[in-house]
Amino acid sequence: MTATDTRPDGAEKLLAEVERIAGRLAEVRQRIGRVIFGQQEVVDLTLTTLLAGGHVLLIGVPGLAKTRLVETLGTVFTMEERRIQCTPDLMPADILGSEVLEEDEKGQRFFRFIPGPVFCQLLMADEINRASPRTQSALLQAMQERRVSVAGHYHPLPEPFHVLATQNPLEQEGTYPLPEAQLDRFLMQIDVSYPDRDAERQMLFATTGSASEGATGVMTPSELMQAQQIVRRLPVGESVVEGILTLVRGGRPETADQPEVQKHVAWGPGPRASQALMLAARARALLDGRLAPSLDDVLALAKPVLKHRMAVNFAARADGITVDDIVDRLCAPLR
Repeated sequence: MTATDTRPDGAEKLLAEVERIAGRLAEVRQRIGRVIFGQQEVVDLTLTTLLAGGHVLLIGVPGLAKTRLVETLGTVFTMEERRIQCTPDLMPADILGSEVLEEDEKGQRFFRFIPGPVFCQLLMADEINRASPRTQSALLQAMQERRVSVAGHYHPLPEPFHVLATQNPLEQEGTYPLPEAQLDRFLMQIDVSYPDRDAERQMLFATTGSASEGATGVMTPSELMQAQQIVRRLPVGESVVEGILTLVRGGRPETADQPEVQKHVAWGPGPRASQALMLAARARALLDGRLAPSLDDVLALAKPVLKHRMAVNFAARADGITVDDIVDRLCAPLR
């Protein structure tokens, strides 16, 4: 087992920090639950992504509170939140910002940079697949490097910085599928499904009355960044590391042991998938108040971390085999 500090007092200090952060996160989940009904798994996966310092892609039909979830997260973590409504005519400068020519009182001209909506802590890109490829690529550098380049000058983004993008699986006419390079920048792809009957009943009374309960601040951005640092300090057992490597490398046709993967997978997950699984497993453990992740964490996060990082070929689609089926087969020997 690897750890940052093997001394007994170091382990006790880390455990105390884990318990403290876990208590704060429990309050965060409770506050979000007062606004978002019947989507606990989606909320937990999104919180796991934030704790891991990553970005998330939310996919679901309209009306499933994807936008409200992002707004609630911004309120609960007291982060500066901005929203971009992606459309085909949206330009990169509409996201990043641009330089304008100005003139001072002495008649001297100079360029002044006007920051775009990407200069925030929590950016929502609504219906991201409706933006053109040129505009989608404008987010690549921001998501990976936490900075943007405009007119040859780098501009750092605020910390923390997270992109929560939404995508509608319906009405694909006139949309631009995200390229693999950009999909790989998202730590997780979360499928948002319909709430169950009891949750929908609760939602009816809570949202159609004369007054609806809103979210309130619980944690500050600096506290979230502290939690992200604690995630990276959690020890990881050798069995978890081997499970991650087996799972990710088993999804690549070049290194796969299963004939089904070699036959049906067009391209598999890269090394960034291993990194994402490691961070996400640690973050999930912290969210539950545990000192170290287990193999169950890896298996629970396999689909949201891997499904957008691999694709099946034409023969698999003809046989009705999906990426979810491939991931299930990869996870089966580890259960």
